[in-house]
Amino acid sequence: MNKQRMLTFVNTESATPEKRQSRSRVNDFSEIYHDYQIEEAQEQSSRCSQCGVPYCQTHCPLHNNIPDWLKLTAEGRLKEAYQLSQQTNTFPEICGRICPQDRLCEGNCVIEQSGHGTVTIGSIEKYLTDLAWQEGWVEEIKPINEVDYSVGIIGAGPGGLAAADLLRRAGIKVVVYDQHDRPGGLMTYGIPGFKLEKHIVMNRIDQLQKADVKFIQNCRVGEDISFHKIQQNHDSVIIATGVYKSRDIKCPGIGLSGVIPAIDYLVASNRKSFGDSVPEFDNGLLDAKNKDVVVIGGGDTAMDCVRTAVRQGANSVKCFYRRDRHNMPGSVREVLNAEEEGVEFVWLTLPKAFSGANCVDKMLATKMRLSDRDATGRRTPVAIPGGEFNVSTDLVIKALGFDPEDLPQLWGIQELKITRWGTINTQFKTHATSIPGVYAVGDIVRGASLVVWAIRDGREAAEEIIKNCFATRLKSAA
Repeated sequence: MNKQRMLTFVNTESATPEKRQSRSRVNDFSEIYHDYQIEEAQEQSSRCSQCGVPYCQTHCPLHNNIPDWLKLTAEGRLKEAYQLSQQTNTFPEICGRICPQDRLCEGNCVIEQSGHGTVTIGSIEKYLTDLAWQEGWVEEIKPINEVDYSVGIIGAGPGGLAAADLLRRAGIKVVVYDQHDRPGGLMTYGIPGFKLEKHIVMNRIDQLQKADVKFIQNCRVGEDISFHKIQQNHDSVIIATGVYKSRDIKCPGIGLSGVIPAIDYLVASNRKSFGDSVPEFDNGLLDAKNKDVVVIGGGDTAMDCVRTAVRQGANSVKCFYRRDRHNMPGSVREVLNAEEEGVEFVWLTLPKAFSGANCVDKMLATKMRLSDRDATGRRTPVAIPGGEFNVSTDLVIKALGFDPEDLPQLWGIQELKITRWGTINTQFKTHATSIPGVYAVGDIVRGASLVVWAIRDGREAAEEIIKNCFATRLKSAA
């Protein structure tokens, strides 16, 4: 067994896995990063300083035991390292791929802050779990005892699936209701394959199905089944719908053909990757091929859109954002990847109008400047007088974020309390809603957020249900 010493960051440089050359990777939707070799994973793990206060762990929403599994990896104890990572994270191979580590664990690494370059935590996490699948270390979910208790989960995204995993391990029956024809939520239909290949998600779905988690697909609550019927069918309910209502901008021409929401565009592209028939893609409406594409927005969804457009064969791809690069909310890594692939970023610019006959062919935009900082420290974009200009475009993709749907109205449950933002009001840590026996997790509580936060919420809600379930059984037995 290799007893690799730690704290090698002074002599060993930080090194992420190599990327495929941009000229080749833009021709397909495969992931762009190569895998570590075992020697590279051990070497990079050995850079960890094993600090007394691990800020990487503190800033991870799941509080993963990062320093411990890095040490195990450096020592060659790879199966143990994977098992430790799996204890706190239901989907480590997914988080290793799509978490914005630069804003979470890696961005708060002590040696990164001291100027030595971060430990490449996400890439090592991905390596460990991919190796675990390859070597058969990922075990089937086998409850020791079945429990006479049932939970209905509305939504098969990361929050709902994380809850289903823990509940089944405890022997609780789980039924997941989802509006799509495949489970996974945005992991399946929102995130492009160049960041998360779909077999990675499907492996976890298969694991849950083998554990007797029942999935009811193409099921819209309020249309195909009522919320009250789900309540009647189960002892507890978890709402994990996510947020899908696209934000919009108010300006002339917004309803023109060719001005589309990001979610429609990404879902169509991901469906095509499964070989599905997608009429709006096949007729060209949601296909960027041979078009001059404008993407409006500065988050990770905008980055997914611009990089998808490049792969679809767009003539040109521009990303317009009203603030500057420093104030962009998207991952720095994703912006760099997009630039390598030929995306042009137009900072400090705001759309004002769209025009065209049958389809959009022009966008009027204006240049912006950032004001002085307000009381919160935020700088507001302000239009520059005389800064208007026109941009030719065949396709405009609006990546402006998402808002929650009005679930109390849609589902006929006015007793469900919501916040002033339209998200579900829940109790801290337990995730209980205003309706007894009903919990809510993920973006429908937080607003549009990260997969890793949804996983944390799903696990916490499941733990609360398990605790209550067994407490009730013990009380009944007494």
